[in-house]
Amino acid sequence: MTRYKMTMAYDGHLFHGFQIQPKQRTVQGEIEKALQKMTKGQRVVVHGSGRTDAGVHAKGQVIHFDYPGKQIPAKNMMLALNSLMPRDILFFESEIVDENFHVQYSTKGKWYRYVVDQHHFTDPFKRFYTGHYPYPVDIEKIKLAAQDLLGEHDFTSFAASGGQIIDKVRTIYYVNVTTRPEEKEIVFDFIGNGFLYNMVRIMVGALLEIGNNKRPVHDLQRVIRAKNRQQVRTTAPASGLYLYHVFYDEVPEKYRLDKKKH
Repeated sequence: MTRYKMTMAYDGHLFHGFQIQPKQRTVQGEIEKALQKMTKGQRVVVHGSGRTDAGVHAKGQVIHFDYPGKQIPAKNMMLALNSLMPRDILFFESEIVDENFHVQYSTKGKWYRYVVDQHHFTDPFKRFYTGHYPYPVDIEKIKLAAQDLLGEHDFTSFAASGGQIIDKVRTIYYVNVTTRPEEKEIVFDFIGNGFLYNMVRIMVGALLEIGNNKRPVHDLQRVIRAKNRQQVRTTAPASGLYLYHVFYDEVPEKYRLDKKKH
């Protein structure tokens, strides 16, 4: 067996999420189908760094799998898989790794990006790739409020029901909010040691409410202390979410704003 670590991008619009499911089109399913062709019928199990939901995209999803038989050079493996992929999946990095590497358990951090379109009406060319929030917002209030998410907290209030994880404590290293005025877009970046089910989408929903004066600027401090999902009932749409990057070395210091805050 040879273990391959591969980095990929995909358009999540036509996928029912990453994880394989019966009678559904999934990212894992498409990759395993291609590998089965390469192995002449032998199943190769693909492991992902995270299970993105239906409609969620990836710019930097990472997978690993153990390939049986003769070792294929990493670059050739990438070329072979890309030739078998549908047009909404692309591999752009490939390497052979030690058998102790695990794409999920070896992570040091993850970077998620969320993009919000603020046009009054839904742009037909953006509807599958952004969230839509047509209401006025105060960006400076959002930026200030976002700093309250930095550091280690129990994020129970930001975890959707249906998650399997009991321990809800996570550390957010970096939060950044920028605008693209020409596109009428707001871009949220979050880097942390891990994220709960729908956590990023719920945080974005709360921040947009603060920007729209539906919540006080520092309301997230109260919400975090409450440890109650009912405190934030808005979840931003899946369409605006991107798994942007997965860190396997320590998160760089330039992204460790949590240390500067505490």
